[in-house]
Amino acid sequence: MLNLNRYLMPAEWAPHQATWIAWPHLDSDFPGKVEAVRWAYCELIRHLCKEERVEILCASETLEADARERLKRSGISSNIFFHRKDYVRTWLRDSAPSLVKDHSASSNIWVQWKFNAWALYDDFGPDAEIPQYISRESSIPCQQALRPDTEAPIVLEGGAFDVDGVGNILVTEQCLLSEQQQRNPGMQKRDYELVFEKYLGASNTIWLDGGCEGDDTHGHIDDLARFVAPGRIVVASAEPNDVAQYEGCQKNIQRLKAAKGRDGRSFEIIELPFPSPIYCDGQRLPASYLNFYIANNLIMVPTFNDENDRKVLGLLAELCPDRKVIGINCVDWVLGYGSLHCSTQQQPL
Repeated sequence: MLNLNRYLMPAEWAPHQATWIAWPHLDSDFPGKVEAVRWAYCELIRHLCKEERVEILCASETLEADARERLKRSGISSNIFFHRKDYVRTWLRDSAPSLVKDHSASSNIWVQWKFNAWALYDDFGPDAEIPQYISRESSIPCQQALRPDTEAPIVLEGGAFDVDGVGNILVTEQCLLSEQQQRNPGMQKRDYELVFEKYLGASNTIWLDGGCEGDDTHGHIDDLARFVAPGRIVVASAEPNDVAQYEGCQKNIQRLKAAKGRDGRSFEIIELPFPSPIYCDGQRLPASYLNFYIANNLIMVPTFNDENDRKVLGLLAELCPDRKVIGINCVDWVLGYGSLHCSTQQQPL
């Protein structure tokens, strides 16, 4: 058994050795837009590879050839590495493991969560193998996270939590406790808090209410609220005329304003707007600026050809003056019900 506080997951802004992504290939994930999304991936990689290594999973020889050709045409040839691994969906934030510091051994270790494709799909077998594959390719050991009540593997995804590296973690009740999702039947708040402390070094859990409209993961935190610095949280804020989201957002904002950090201090809370609603076939998509990804010297932010794009980029630039803030157009990307943060998994130094 592991000792409490043996592990600590660094904040996303801590120095990275690499970022892991998976080359998109399912038309069902991006209906009619796979071509466009692959070019958007090239834009993501173009910025990332200047700052850190980019590890790219490709599910076949054909996909790898496609990725190599597009990246070559985009002028990208260095600091990118390809891995042949079968997978179904590209959302590595959820299927890949989370890297933590193992203080007892002064080394890193991957923590593996049990992946069940958000209880939405049955064809997730290859995706569930990704943690062990990344462990082998990175030469970093992998530890399976277990439920505290039954010692069975715990179902969790990286998009369901956000940490600040000093003991605080953000999650939502909708995602982890709702009967609709049933990730871990029988687990209560205190059970999850024990898991977060044991495997992530987060002893102070801040429970928000629910996620943004259109989120098919039932309330992932990475569309809703994120740490951007110690003591500083950005949170999604809806306008009153956005009836579907306004009340829930206000509830989350009030919870954050009342929350205390592990040090007993209040947080600085900064509200970020949503873009105007984006729909596909009558279904609202989870378009959120909060799905940004923090890399070495960079913050890459999803943009949506919306008047709020410039406002959000400017706010994040003010909040994080030590990083370049880059907008990546995700109008097509969000057809898959995710964007930049959902597609990336950091490997800290």
